[in-house]
Amino acid sequence: MADPFDSELTSLSGVSAELERISKLSDGVGTALAKALRGAVTEGGSLKSVLAEVSASLAQLALKAAFAPLGDLLSSALNGLYQATNPAVGGVTAFAKGGVLASPTYFPLGQGFGLAGEAGAEAVMPLTRGADGRLGVATGGGGAVNVTFNVTAQDARSFARSEAELSAMLLRAVKRGRRGS
Repeated sequence: MADPFDSELTSLSGVSAELERISKLSDGVGTALAKALRGAVTEGGSLKSVLAEVSASLAQLALKAAFAPLGDLLSSALNGLYQATNPAVGGVTAFAKGGVLASPTYFPLGQGFGLAGEAGAEAVMPLTRGADGRLGVATGGGGAVNVTFNVTAQDARSFARSEAELSAMLLRAVKRGRRGS
């Protein structure tokens, strides 16, 4: 039956990886010590040379263990940079048709970098040159809008009374259309 503490430790991925690294280091220390002692017995080396060989092996193992996280960090940073700059991998977002930057985003400029989205959402909009040569934001263009009023009147007098109401409704519809464009 497994110890509950051991099963809890091995279920945590970070702890289990660290335990595995410690196990490899201890195996390396044991191997270096056994090799040095075996060399001393078979070759008749002195205790001083055995201890020097063991300390050199331990120093090499310690350096290897110390630089392993740095190598992993450098590797992941280079991998992230590659993914962020390679369009084939999907790290680059194209804004040819526009878009929204909702979080701080750096982008290259002619000299240095720009920052957008740092104070909230910002829009990226494609620009087009109009017939008059002016540069502006491209719009989809407004199509025709049909407004239909259905009037039910009992006679000509009731139709004439609804004329003011129809005029007000038409004016509101036109104002709404101007705000949207």
